[in-house]
Amino acid sequence: MDLSEMVAKVEDGIRLNEAEALSLLQSSDLLAVGELAAKANRRLHGDKVYFNLNRHINYTNLCVNNCAFCAFRREKGEAGGYALTLEEVAVRAAEAAAAGATEVHVVGGLHPDLPLDFYERMLRTIRDAGPRLHIKAFTAVELQHFAAISDRPLDEVIDRLQTAGLQSLPGGGAEVFAERARRQLCPEKISGARWLKTMRTVHRAGLRSNATMLFGHLETLEERVDHLTRLRSLQDETGGFQAFVALPFQDVGTRLKGVRGPGGVDILKTLAVARLFLDNIPHIKAYWVMLGVKLAQVALAFGVNDLDGTVVEEQIGHQAGAASPQALSRRGLVRLIHRAGRTPVERDSLYRELKRERGGC
Repeated sequence: MDLSEMVAKVEDGIRLNEAEALSLLQSSDLLAVGELAAKANRRLHGDKVYFNLNRHINYTNLCVNNCAFCAFRREKGEAGGYALTLEEVAVRAAEAAAAGATEVHVVGGLHPDLPLDFYERMLRTIRDAGPRLHIKAFTAVELQHFAAISDRPLDEVIDRLQTAGLQSLPGGGAEVFAERARRQLCPEKISGARWLKTMRTVHRAGLRSNATMLFGHLETLEERVDHLTRLRSLQDETGGFQAFVALPFQDVGTRLKGVRGPGGVDILKTLAVARLFLDNIPHIKAYWVMLGVKLAQVALAFGVNDLDGTVVEEQIGHQAGAASPQALSRRGLVRLIHRAGRTPVERDSLYRELKRERGGC
């Protein structure tokens, strides 16, 4: 397919189709695809790159599912398994607030024993420990687990969690929607269709979320495009996705033997195609925890306009071999963005600007 035709479509604001997205993923001209994505990004955001001050709280790694790609999960009673107490959660939230964080990102395994009431109390605990913290918590998979263990309708579970303090969702658990790959990756997890249905309910409840895709494992390029297509379709319907996060498969400690994960070229091309194809999702995030700091910085030239945040104590990606640091300082993020020739903008969890940094450093 002629790249010049797609350049014209992007310049005219015409939506790309699935065949064009696949052609871009298959292209050997990485720089041309990247420049096209950069053009689309500049139209939306100029030279601004967003980040926030956040902290991750992975409250348990005990999980009733056993996904083949997960190095974080432990069985109940297994060495290394843990579940934070509410007191430990409170300490982490208070530390985040004291350090100037504006958000806590709360996800964990599907604990075999904890009741819905525990998760409500955890949200209230965080709210009490850091009243100004935005609580971004739980994946669609966790929400469905909560509904199952409580025998409650999903919309009621969401309402109860909102009352307790839930303000947005991180968007994880999507993995890749294609059932062929999903049967090998995570057969016990809810289906891709169920994930999308859950997020439709989340958005209708007034909650914003991210959308994710785990890639570079067993999926085909056609299945990546299918995943993006289904996200774009739901976004046309609800408008509830704030950002898309492409998560490269991390290969340490998983049960996917011989699967090494994507290289840098594949990662950059996937991010660029996401920016070009997901024309209705405002932000494309380079999650530096899984990309590594340097590749995330390079991704700013490939259609990316968000670097996530300071993070602090992320467990899931690091258990699978992520070589990035456990945290970045605000100063470090600002310097990283400035050195990429862009303007750093500290944001809140709903992408409202808090502070724009002028000049280099």
